[in-house]
Amino acid sequence: MINPKLQDALNKQINAELYSSYLYFSMSAFFEDKNLKGMAHWMKMQAQEEMVHVLKFCDFLNDRGGRVLLDAIDKPPAEWNSPLHAFEEAYKHEQKVTALINDLVDLAVSLKDHAANSFLQWFVDEQVEEEASADEIVQNLKLVGEHPQGLFMLDKDLSSRSAPSLTAADGE
Repeated sequence: MINPKLQDALNKQINAELYSSYLYFSMSAFFEDKNLKGMAHWMKMQAQEEMVHVLKFCDFLNDRGGRVLLDAIDKPPAEWNSPLHAFEEAYKHEQKVTALINDLVDLAVSLKDHAANSFLQWFVDEQVEEEASADEIVQNLKLVGEHPQGLFMLDKDLSSRSAPSLTAADGE
């Protein structure tokens, strides 16, 4: 049976992951409206990846005899000043999620829950990738600046992101 304190913290993380998905869907809609289909696609794939994270947390809680308790999801923003602003916000959001994951690891260690600590290491590694990916796009957008040709090329490049594997929720 999972410690109730850890169960509560994992349920809060599920809510945070659901919000992340909701935020990225909102960003996708923003980019669709701006006719930046590649950026919209990238954000949609990011939203789907966040749902894979939700499933991983739910499965872990269920496997440990815990209970998944869903809470209301905050409304995400719908507008950003520019593509750069949106991706900067995505990067900041990923940094926030990294801090949340680190707090979960600290809690698991303090409770001597080795299974939870082991499970959470996947997310620790994942957040390195998440931050690096968002930051790379931020840096590319800064390089592009106000040049529409560069924005067009970057948008086209972002359209090639593949969908996350649903089997990733099973730990693959």
